[in-house]
Amino acid sequence: RICLGGAPGNSATPTEETNDAGNLMDFLDEPFPDVGTYEDFHTIDWLREKSRDTDRHRKITSKSKESIWEFIKSLLDAWSGWLVMLLIGLLSGTLAGVIDLAVDWMTDLKEGVCLSALWYSHEQCCWTSNETTFADRDKCPQWQKWAELMTGYTEGAGVYLLNYFLYVLWALFFSFLAVSLVRVFAPYACGSGIPEIKTILSGFIIRGYLGKWTLLIKTVTLVLAVSSGLSLGKEGPLVHVACCCGNLFCSLFSKYSKNEGKRREVLSAAAAAGVSVAFGAPIGGVLFSLEEVSYYFPLKTLWRSFFAALVAAFTLRSINPFGNNRLVLFYVEYHTPWYMAELVPFILLGVFGGLWGTLFIRCNIAWCRRRKTTLLGKYPVLEVIVVTGITAVLAFPNPYTRRSTSELISELFNDCGSLESSQLCDYINNPNMSRPVDDIPDRPAGPGVYSALWQLTLALVFKIVITIFTFGMKIPSGLFIPSMAVGAIAGRIVGIAVEQMAYHHHDWIIFKNWCRPGADCVTPGLYAMVGAAACLGGVTRMTVSLVVIMFELTGGLEYIVPLMAAAVTSKWVADAFGKEGIYEAHIQLNGYPYLDQDEFTHRTLATDVMRPRRNEPPLALLTQDSTTVEDVETLIKDTDYNGFPVVVSHESERLIGFVQRRDLILAIKSARQKQDGVVSNSVVHFTEDAPQIPASNPQPLKLRRILNLSPFTVTDHTPMETVVDIFRKLGLRQCLVTRSGRLLGIITKKDVLRHMAQMMNQDPESIMFN
Repeated sequence: RICLGGAPGNSATPTEETNDAGNLMDFLDEPFPDVGTYEDFHTIDWLREKSRDTDRHRKITSKSKESIWEFIKSLLDAWSGWLVMLLIGLLSGTLAGVIDLAVDWMTDLKEGVCLSALWYSHEQCCWTSNETTFADRDKCPQWQKWAELMTGYTEGAGVYLLNYFLYVLWALFFSFLAVSLVRVFAPYACGSGIPEIKTILSGFIIRGYLGKWTLLIKTVTLVLAVSSGLSLGKEGPLVHVACCCGNLFCSLFSKYSKNEGKRREVLSAAAAAGVSVAFGAPIGGVLFSLEEVSYYFPLKTLWRSFFAALVAAFTLRSINPFGNNRLVLFYVEYHTPWYMAELVPFILLGVFGGLWGTLFIRCNIAWCRRRKTTLLGKYPVLEVIVVTGITAVLAFPNPYTRRSTSELISELFNDCGSLESSQLCDYINNPNMSRPVDDIPDRPAGPGVYSALWQLTLALVFKIVITIFTFGMKIPSGLFIPSMAVGAIAGRIVGIAVEQMAYHHHDWIIFKNWCRPGADCVTPGLYAMVGAAACLGGVTRMTVSLVVIMFELTGGLEYIVPLMAAAVTSKWVADAFGKEGIYEAHIQLNGYPYLDQDEFTHRTLATDVMRPRRNEPPLALLTQDSTTVEDVETLIKDTDYNGFPVVVSHESERLIGFVQRRDLILAIKSARQKQDGVVSNSVVHFTEDAPQIPASNPQPLKLRRILNLSPFTVTDHTPMETVVDIFRKLGLRQCLVTRSGRLLGIITKKDVLRHMAQMMNQDPESIMFN
């Protein structure tokens, strides 16, 4: 058994004779604070955390038989996990609902204001009006645009320019406020947060990233950033917000606050709750956490993730932010089945999604690298202001880019019923047509549709270009919605093209079998949905969770096969140009120590990677009973290693165990405070019995309790393929290299990452966290 600080171990005898030196107290029989904890920007030891939790659980189980009170405490401990999940679900669902309502109101605030109630959005304002007609449901006297409020006129060049100017001004104000709050109060609140969440879940520690200030500022600035009209979404940042909620509730229970491994199980479930409220997709959220962000995902975490996602979705449904009794804005129902011949355009949309994903990742990473290495990175506020200004100026003239991206996707997904007033539904009706409302046949496109196609083409080019420069700025920015918007626009254009071909050329062989004249054959909204899935898959490389999220999002269970075809095609095409998705690319760009799941195929050995190499100073070691406190303190001062191997002696170098740097510092500090007679030339020993020393010597210091007696070791001829697998599956910080029990060197996680980078002809120092 690994003997760790804070875990119950074999008690040392309280008194030992040491040549009249008095009683030697092993002060570590009583665990001291912070032993077994980690410093910022360090990796946790998964095996150690697992061992500590097993010890804690064994202790609670044995105590539960002693009394009723201890039994009740053991039940509370067992149920604390479910309680944390309940709290995470409630808080993340509530925050998501508040964010949705605030974004809706502030997006409309850029264009006008509700005179009857300032806090109403455009839609809510006209719902409450008695003068609203169905034909003009967007117009009501209570809602006034800014120019109308100021000048009294509703039309004219001056009115248009004034509305244009105020739209840009509001956008600049919102984005300036967002970037200023992030910069001053919570620098970690920027970006989507998913690359960092993935890294934290793999065992890396970034203190403050999931803190209370980050939660508060990210929630507020996310509303501001989305409302400013920038090409970004709130879905990725909602995962970060939910993980902050998880971290907040972990601190209330010592079971999670004192064990970094257990904490990460909670954060995995919180990520599922985040996606659940972002897309109204509880099952998709669980699969997203499993497929995309989690590193260690035991079965009980699966159940708890499911529960957290369920509670979060229920809470959001209770708030009903969209007023449609749905969890999302773009819930649609199609009334036409799809046909086998349509798989061809669906697969072509998958190809487009894969190419767009590759283009976006390469361009965005190149721009972010330029931001890091040039003066551009020193002026984040100016960058946000410039990008917002350009976005607002170019977005306002086009009605499809002026509105919020979620509303745009909602309109593109929509099926054209007889009650739709959108330009996209401006078809030429046959006056003799008498059919049920839900089964309108394919019709020739009217001038409104052709006008909308031009505007959508311009919107597509605009979204493709501007999203590259927006993602990665110092404000909260998600990528799901912009990616889906690009795919939905492309899909709707393709859908309308196929629909018109089927109408005008129904005698062609590809249409003859399934599209009779006067039938409702093609649903352009379905193409938009498939295109959205393809582009999101191309950027993130999600497959299973993506398809589930998309059909939960739209209620389109019947359309799973087209979604699967597009998702798989986009992944194949994108993987042909590079294996990593956008999140892995940003992890690599930032130098986070993250071991991905790709196969390591190079034929190298542990001896090729271990430190020390030739011409390097020898390994920093401690001996079991001949090192003084001064030697230990000098070693700690002169090196920055995270731990030190302990050997029998410098001559034999037979391995005894491994001791963590932080535990050594805390142990010596605590010993000086609590134990009399500990001075610089006191001998530190890691043996069970004190060494024989002269009576005139100062009292020795016993530190066996902080020694890991079973560190993970490999031989010098172990293939690196096996070593990488061990690091990945066991979550090791380091492993020691031995030959016949004699210590040769050490391999750390960063050594493994450097070696993998070198094998892929990359700069090995690029993986260092900055």
